[in-house]
Amino acid sequence: MGLAIAERLARLGAKVILIAGPVSIQCEDPNILRVDVVSAAQMYIQCLNYFSQCNGAVMVAAVADFSPLFVDSEKFKRSSGNLILELKPNPDIAAALGRIKRADQILVGFALETTNDESKAMGKLQAKNLDLIILNSLNDKGSGFQFDTNQIRILDKTGVIFTSGLKPKKEVAVDIVEKLMETENLISGLT
Repeated sequence: MGLAIAERLARLGAKVILIAGPVSIQCEDPNILRVDVVSAAQMYIQCLNYFSQCNGAVMVAAVADFSPLFVDSEKFKRSSGNLILELKPNPDIAAALGRIKRADQILVGFALETTNDESKAMGKLQAKNLDLIILNSLNDKGSGFQFDTNQIRILDKTGVIFTSGLKPKKEVAVDIVEKLMETENLISGLT
């Protein structure tokens, strides 16, 4: 989804900074500066680093909420006992950007939910100071990480403002960018 949105914005003339996790998909448009990261901590640092230079951010990445407290440099060997893995919370990138967002910036988040979808998405929108939130539900067949299709709802502070049917992610990206342009009229000079 992130690459599809970045490509769509770039085709419309925006200069895009794409901070990407470990994915093999490549960018095609020269208006996209790709910054590769491999961890949630690296993504957090790069997002904070670039956000002040941008008119806004679309927070598509499905960053894990937790990471291992300790990372060993060697393989864990099999043993007869259970292994206890202690996790620590990763930084909430969208919330961090929401705290430093300027009045002239837009911040769009994504929410992947399984229950009470809309109310949880609205809670995230308000708590993280988002302008829009794109709601994905694992209850929607053909949507999610393992599909080239998606079905979304877009919410603003008033509630649901757009619902897509199930379609290819590139088409969903067009819907998202169009709604972003309608809502904030930001495409001129968008970076």
